[in-house]
Amino acid sequence: MICRIVVVGFAIAWIGALGLFLIGRFGLFGQEADPLSGVFLIPLGFPWIWLIDLAPEAAWPWLGALAPGVNLALIAALCRWLGPARA
Repeated sequence: MICRIVVVGFAIAWIGALGLFLIGRFGLFGQEADPLSGVFLIPLGFPWIWLIDLAPEAAWPWLGALAPGVNLALIAALCRWLGPARA
């Protein structure tokens, strides 16, 4: 049960940070384009954020937005592996 709460909470945090990134990146809803709009994605995407430098610079913002998905997949896989019998 606690594992499911963590997975859902992380997913909600990622969706919120992704929404702020998209709003700031494209200036949606009357906001000015902000280069720091993806700052909330950084802590959610650690340690994969450090590998983004290996990709072409044009892909950096989008890989940064997808990096928390790796952590979400790992958390979900760990919860599935632990299962209700081991939790």
